[in-house]
Amino acid sequence: MVAMRLAVDAKNKLGEVPVWDVAEQALYWIDIEGRKLFRLAPASGAVREWRFDERIGSFALRQNGGLVCAFESGFAFFDPASGAVEWRARPEAMIARNRFNDGKCDRAGRFWAGTMDDKLAEHTGSLYRLDPDGVAHRMDGAIGISNSLAWSPDDRVFYFADTLDGAIYAYDYDAASGAIANKRLFASTADQPGSPDGSTVDAEGYLWNAQWDGWRLVRYAPDGRVDRVVELPVQKPTSCMFGGPDLRTLYVTSAIWDLAGGDLAAQPWAGGVLALDVGVAGLPETRFAG
Repeated sequence: MVAMRLAVDAKNKLGEVPVWDVAEQALYWIDIEGRKLFRLAPASGAVREWRFDERIGSFALRQNGGLVCAFESGFAFFDPASGAVEWRARPEAMIARNRFNDGKCDRAGRFWAGTMDDKLAEHTGSLYRLDPDGVAHRMDGAIGISNSLAWSPDDRVFYFADTLDGAIYAYDYDAASGAIANKRLFASTADQPGSPDGSTVDAEGYLWNAQWDGWRLVRYAPDGRVDRVVELPVQKPTSCMFGGPDLRTLYVTSAIWDLAGGDLAAQPWAGGVLALDVGVAGLPETRFAG
């Protein structure tokens, strides 16, 4: 049995992308459809929120302060103190049906984020890498729903999921150049109850993946084998991240999405942030170097 609790009864329509700030000892996350960013200070239980003019798909903390964000239409810096948004790049301004989704920083301080078909039907998305100089590079294409960005502890493997494919892929990763190559299937959810959503890697090099519509987290070994399944009291877990003073609390975001009536009443933690003790530690998140 895994000890778990409801850390924040957020009631997010699409809670996503938990990010633990080691310096602040605080947890950030977003509600994509609510166009909101949240910050939890676990020591006090205080929650702060910011609202944006458009949906935010993902973000990372910056070395220079504030956040780098993948809003639905492109990359921008955000200053939580002033509320200022400074746009950096809109690489898909010409593709009206696409929006940015999941994203994360690599250990060199580059921000990676992918786009998706907002109609959840076609492979019109791409994967981008935003370098500290503000230049965005297209790294891959023909993507349905970008998700699950993570890197192995030795920085040799990059993980990336296409939820529309029901697949998590692995690429060879060059940490010095930020190049990816040799895309191959890492794990398929074809025979599992849910679809791959957001992920994190623990200190032992295992990939934790939240399964949308699967009521669970799956821990994958480095060879793609299912190592462990953690059942959850929410149908639509969306992502996970290790936090806490010792990085041993696994925070899990979730979504209400289209749940209503009895289906919603049966899972009162839906849309909330869960905190789990899974008996393993995580790795600290790198800040964007720009």
